Order: sequence, then C-alpha cells, then structure tokens
Amino acid sequence: MARRLDLLEQKFLDTIKENNLIDEGDVIVVGVSGGPDSITLLTCLNKYKEKLKYSIIVAHINHLIRKDSTEDERFVENACKKMNIKFYAKRINVLQIAKETKRGTEETGRTIRYDFFNEILEKEHANKIAIAHNMNDNAETMLINLIRGSGLNGLEGIQPNEYEKYIRPLINCSRAEIEGYCEKYKLKPRIDYTNSENIYTRNIIRNKIIPELQEINPNIIRTLSRTSKIIKENNRYLKKQSQEIYGKLAKLETKKTSFDLKEFNKLERTIKTNIILQAIEELQGTPRNIEKTNIDDIIKLAKRNVGNKYIKINKNLEAKIQDKKLQLTFLENLKQ
Repeated sequence: MARRLDLLEQKFLDTIKENNLIDEGDVIVVGVSGGPDSITLLTCLNKYKEKLKYSIIVAHINHLIRKDSTEDERFVENACKKMNIKFYAKRINVLQIAKETKRGTEETGRTIRYDFFNEILEKEHANKIAIAHNMNDNAETMLINLIRGSGLNGLEGIQPNEYEKYIRPLINCSRAEIEGYCEKYKLKPRIDYTNSENIYTRNIIRNKIIPELQEINPNIIRTLSRTSKIIKENNRYLKKQSQEIYGKLAKLETKKTSFDLKEFNKLERTIKTNIILQAIEELQGTPRNIEKTNIDDIIKLAKRNVGNKYIKINKNLEAKIQDKKLQLTFLENLKQ
C-alpha cells in the first residue's frame, strides 16, 4: 500500500502546482528566520527539490533585536549544513536604522530582508525568492489593510505568487498545521518571544483581534483566505478592463505618466483607481504603501481641474494638473 503523503506537504505541493510557483531548473533563494514557518518551508523545499528539479539557497537576516538572535542564526546555519545547502547571513541593527530613517521597525525590517534576499538572488543568479507566509499571515494582512483603508487591492491579502518572483508555497497552510508539522518531525524551530508582545500592529491583530473574531467564527482564518481569493478574481477582471483603458489613455515619458484630464474625469471611479495604481506601479516599481486616501486625493485633484496644482503622494511621487493633463511624476528623476 502506498504511503500517504503528509497533509501539510500535500498542501505545499498543491499550492506549487495550482499557482505554477516552481519550474524545472529554478534557483530559489529561501528566506529562513529559524521560526516554525520558515523551517517548515525549508524542510519541504529541500525534501522535494530532486523530484521537482530545482535548487535552493538560504538567506538569513539577523535583526539584532533580541539577545538570542545570534543563536537563531547559528540554528539556521547548522540546519543548512545538515542539508548541504549554501547559506548566507547578514547582521544589521534594524532598530538603529528605523530610528535614523524615522520609519517603523516592522517596515524597516521588511525592507532590509527583501533587499538582502534580492542581493543574494542577483549574486547567485537565482530567479525566485521563497517566503514562508502562511494562511494566518494572510488573514492578519487583510485585517491590517482593512483597518488602514487600503481598498480592494489590500484585501487581496498575501498571494501565492507576486511579480513572478516571490513565491509562498505555505500560504494555504495554517499556523496550527505548521506547528503540528514541526512537532511531528521534531524540527525544534526557534521561537521569537517578541511575537507575543503587543507593541506592533500585527501582534495586536494576531493576539487580540483574531481570537475575538474566532469567538464569532471559529473558521475565520480560512474564511478570510477564501475571501482573499474571491477578491483577487474580481480584481483580476477589473484590472484587465483598466489595462485596456490605460493603454489607450496613458502617455508615457521618462519617469512621468500623464492622462488627458477630460477623458480621465469621464471614467468610473473604480477604473480611475486602477489606472492610477498601474501608473504608480510602473513609475516606482510597486504600488506598496499607496493607501486609499492617496488615490482619493489624486481623483479630487483631477476633478477640481485647477491648473498648476500638485500634491505629494510620497517622497518619490507627485501628482500635478498641467496643460489639461493629470501628470504623475517620479521625483527621483528630477534630482539627477
């Protein structure tokens, strides 16, 4: 009788297949902190690398926030030695950088991690980066985005594949399933005690708000996961319609995108939102950190139709009315 595949590993493989996350010959940088999620991801990727014909490299960031963070680094390094996997680590004081740049610790840490993963991707000529986000992370992100008012795009949550580069094979696995997997196979992951401290927005959502929601709906994590997929499907249709209009209406220049103001103002609000987000993504590489209020301000600016008026969207982006056009400009280009 054939051995039955572990439930988590089956979900891992199904997610890869259904979302075309991995192709034969891929070289994948795996972000591994040493916690349950990333150790499970590493274990699964290592187990199936010969069957699916890809190779993996591990990247670990030591944020130097906790006293035992160097032990995490050693733990991941030793795991890589046992698996005969190339290992890269970088130590960086996240708290100090966050203070110097006047940004939140979570945002700073995330930026540093992704920058390092991409650095290793280029160094090793890899083509994908595997992140250990799970179903609970997705639920938390959806709630955070809902609270911040980021609109339908934010309610897509965390998707299995992003920019054809970032892959998340565990996104359909719950935190409980991952912890059970670690216990079953005696992986003994490192535990970050700061996850229980309600000093960050995500921790408050995780430790206080979601447990309250589970009192109303015990399956809230899976419910939100299904909702994110439905929203993604609807957004995909809207995006297709918007792209057709964007292709006809947008005038592209170096670090600048403009729209005929009269034609822009005729559009439905949803289409306006989507073509603004598309323009921003093309100008700065990502629509991340663009909130609904930013989009609202741009639409209001266009509706007022007052020449030579402008607003700063963020430190790199500006929206302006000029020559009967709505112009979005990437400001870094102006400093050269």
